[in-house]
Amino acid sequence: MCLQSLSLLLIFTLFYSHAFALKKSYIVYLGSHAHPPHHLSPAHLDRVAHSHRTFLASFLGSHQSAKDAIFYSYKRHINGFAAVLEDNEASEIAKHPKVVSIFLNKGRKLHTTHSWDFMLLEKHGVVHKSSLWNKAGFGEDTIIANLDTGVWPESKSFSDEGYGDVPARWEGSCHGDVPCNRKLIGAKYFNKGYLAYAKFPSNSTFETPRDLDGHGTHTLSTAGGNFVPGANVFGFGNGTASGGSPKARVASYKVCWPPFKGAECFDADILAAIDAAIGDGVDVISASVGGDAGDYMEDGMSIGSFVAVKYGVTVVCSAGNSGPKPGTVSNVAPWIITVGASSMDREFQAFVELSNGSRFKVLILINLIFQFFLITCATSIVFEYIYRLLCKKNSLDPEKVKGKIVVCLRGDNARVDKGQQAATAGAVGMILCNDKASGNEIISDTHVLPLLRLTTKMAKLCYITAPNTKLNTKPAPFMASFSSRGPNKITPGILKPDITAPGVNIVAAFTEATSPTDIESDNRRTPFNVESGTSMSCPHISGIVGLLKTLRPQWSPAAIRSAIMTTSRTRDNTRKPMVDATFHKATPFGYGSGHVQPNKASHPGLVYDLSTGDYLDFLCAIGYKNKVVQLFADDPLYTCRQGANLLDFNYPSITVPKLTDSVTVTRKLTNVGPPSTYRPKLLTFSEVGEEKMFQVTLQAESAKGLGYVFGELTWTDSRHHVRSPIVVELSS
Repeated sequence: MCLQSLSLLLIFTLFYSHAFALKKSYIVYLGSHAHPPHHLSPAHLDRVAHSHRTFLASFLGSHQSAKDAIFYSYKRHINGFAAVLEDNEASEIAKHPKVVSIFLNKGRKLHTTHSWDFMLLEKHGVVHKSSLWNKAGFGEDTIIANLDTGVWPESKSFSDEGYGDVPARWEGSCHGDVPCNRKLIGAKYFNKGYLAYAKFPSNSTFETPRDLDGHGTHTLSTAGGNFVPGANVFGFGNGTASGGSPKARVASYKVCWPPFKGAECFDADILAAIDAAIGDGVDVISASVGGDAGDYMEDGMSIGSFVAVKYGVTVVCSAGNSGPKPGTVSNVAPWIITVGASSMDREFQAFVELSNGSRFKVLILINLIFQFFLITCATSIVFEYIYRLLCKKNSLDPEKVKGKIVVCLRGDNARVDKGQQAATAGAVGMILCNDKASGNEIISDTHVLPLLRLTTKMAKLCYITAPNTKLNTKPAPFMASFSSRGPNKITPGILKPDITAPGVNIVAAFTEATSPTDIESDNRRTPFNVESGTSMSCPHISGIVGLLKTLRPQWSPAAIRSAIMTTSRTRDNTRKPMVDATFHKATPFGYGSGHVQPNKASHPGLVYDLSTGDYLDFLCAIGYKNKVVQLFADDPLYTCRQGANLLDFNYPSITVPKLTDSVTVTRKLTNVGPPSTYRPKLLTFSEVGEEKMFQVTLQAESAKGLGYVFGELTWTDSRHHVRSPIVVELSS
């Protein structure tokens, strides 16, 4: 009898688990709301939430079932909800005429003391009159939002000393254990999408906007952190840290949580955060997160950023860290500013002397534990298997490693983990050699033992000299190997990324809730840390956008992007074309239009502007149905323009996929400078705001062969140089 009962119990348990597995978290997107961005009454928001429950109840059978299923109602500007549904329920909802799209709640990954000097906002610590910092009042009272892992409010980067009252338009607040001040004016957290996917029970770890990871503090301080003299990472990179808009007000929206199956930041939470940020009154949204590029209507960042741009909020996102493989760029929606990562002219270096007496420079990672200057090197370290060469867990023999420097190959496991494995085995130091994909790229990390990075083949070592920080290195910038590359797989006719900015070895504020390596055995804490990634380049552009919003409040997000793109540079500090980590010539698939030049972006002369209607025409041109576009825009009167052509979309770059013969593209320039005449063909502007159209004909020559070719078009009046990259794919 007992055995029969046990069998029945097991059968029931298995059946229950199977049924539960069918439920997944979905986002039901119903378009935009037709109301102004601010001052929405609680009664109005309640009515919107009730309408969502009523809609879902028509599929689930009751209001209670709908209420239990919905974990987010997007009530302010984004119209829709996130709910836990069965697959068949989602399929039925997708058929409803009011539904723009329904898609799984996908997870996304998380994608500076000297960089502003490198970009000429200051020169040796001095801010000149011509600097955009000076012109824009250091971004005073612009509000920058950051979607990331939260914020460490105690950081000096967020001190409000010397700040006046919070701007009256601000409607945000701080939640939980993060106090607001006049600098850090908002801190919220959004976790329901993460918890619905991970199926973790909520606890105090998930109920705080406080940054327990460090990534969010690093990125937010890079975008809008205060001036902090004497910032360094255990003595390296010493200088004055600051954000791009150091006098901006900042707000943190925590949407990223401990990695779960490789994902940290979920679409449902991203949408909720963007919806809140628009209503709170932000000017710039910075998001160093992303995943595989996909359908614009099934991508939380794409949907949310469109609504934000519609309300005049500029959205800046990272391009991704999946380079140098082509076609890996993410966040490719044309209303987003997409940022790649490149280097700057600073190295943490030392010298290695070989047994034959020769001496060569290597680049050193932060020496954090051992304070000696000479390291006696191993006479013999043998790696029989690639598993050992990668220095993976339990792969190193302590008898061979103890007291020696271990040589490890980059790849597979994390760089800091390799150092931890070497230290655990008794090594006194590590030499980390690049693999083929990494080329000559050197990335600094806060390792747990002294470490060198080599880009050449190893030889028997004698000793390593004391490390130091070196500025004005050449060539710089060059493209980081990890920075995701084009072409844009979703819309090949739009060049992505748009721009590149410093993203290698960036020093910025950090949390003191964890160690700089995030390794359990590492007990160190540091108020600043060095990190690399397009996560670090994205907030550089966000900070510059903050300056431009302060200086040119009338400019649209598209005009700001155009100013940044068309004034960028494609040459390094040797006046030669930018290269990638292998020292081959870089292309627009890596750097977009080029490396940002903030001071020049403040007076571009001409801009390629875009309106909400232009973006809707773009959606029609790439094949979305008129009804879907109407819902997306919340404009029942909108009609897809007949003959809408992607080639005539007024983007600051020109991209033509699969050109077999010839094609003519049309662009429109808006004057934002003084009256002037631009060449090569004469375009004369007599007043600010005046618009002129032009056409460019591109013709294929069979002698060129197949594949991608690159060029540029520059309009100039001698003072301004308005440059657009041209990318053409020649096809048979």
